[in-house]
Amino acid sequence: MKFAPLRGLRARPLWQLTRARVVEFLREPEALFWVFIFPVLLAVALGVAFRNQPPAPVPVGVEAGALAAGRTAALAASGRIEARVVDLETARRQLRTGRLALVVLASEPPTYWFDPTRPDSRIARLETDAALQTAAGRADRFAPTERVMAEKGSRYIDFLVPGLLGMNLMGTGMWSIGFSLVQQRAGKMLKLFVAAPMRRWHLLAAQIGARLVFLALEVAILVGFAVLMLDVPLVGSVLALALVAALGALAFVAIGLLVASRPRTIEGVSGLMNFAMFPMWIFSGVFFSNGRFPDAIQPFIQALPLTALNDALRGVMLDGASLAALAPELGILAAWSGICFALALKIFRWQ
Repeated sequence: MKFAPLRGLRARPLWQLTRARVVEFLREPEALFWVFIFPVLLAVALGVAFRNQPPAPVPVGVEAGALAAGRTAALAASGRIEARVVDLETARRQLRTGRLALVVLASEPPTYWFDPTRPDSRIARLETDAALQTAAGRADRFAPTERVMAEKGSRYIDFLVPGLLGMNLMGTGMWSIGFSLVQQRAGKMLKLFVAAPMRRWHLLAAQIGARLVFLALEVAILVGFAVLMLDVPLVGSVLALALVAALGALAFVAIGLLVASRPRTIEGVSGLMNFAMFPMWIFSGVFFSNGRFPDAIQPFIQALPLTALNDALRGVMLDGASLAALAPELGILAAWSGICFALALKIFRWQ
């Protein structure tokens, strides 16, 4: 592929390689969709799913029998339970498939049939017991008031958007680098580049430069949509967010370079990429807090680059944290960047 040199400027290998990578990316509609469109669509879908709305009533079954009518009426009177009469076989099937959170069996006193490992079943157990106890004449000693947390920054969508941004920086950074290098290696292009009048690090640095060209658009589109359309807060400075995102992108591009430094086939690099990213998809707190995992594996989780990036993005967007306050997370990202890029340069296969 040939590119005309810029007028008045000397054509340099790094510039030409970076420009070639950018043009190659722009010619791939699928890549543009996954980088710029898919994160927005995912944010819209999850934003609709977790939009602010009153909690849905808990589905509770009441076993058919002489006590069913009274118990159904008592549960429905609470306003927080959707009660329906079911036979025992239907109750078993709907409990197993999650269509019912709990079943009140036809015994006296009532027996609650539920799965204690399901959060909705534990809630149903409390709501059902309170409703039936009240109907039986239990008197509350006081009437508590409620304060609902609904301010910006406390919603699930506010937690989710920085995680989606981090996941997108990881995925596009690693996949775009990995596929490009392995395709060039399989097509004997890397062998030709070695013979060209340039330094070898120019090729790898061009991959990073081309990735950073799209970073500003990628972050601006997702964050801008989240702030304007989903009312997600951006408490910290835009500059701090940009620096955190840039360092995160560098870390994952470096990891992508390392993973793609040896494989000769697309199938080979795909397996290694999935192997490298799988722990981060699970443990790094994209969709839920990584604090749910045992304390014994927390040091491993905190050392993952996506964990550091997600924590730093949430710190800037939701808490307004300064770069100094995020020094541990930024240090982890910088370490991953430097170590992986150095190793990639050392072991990179050019043929």
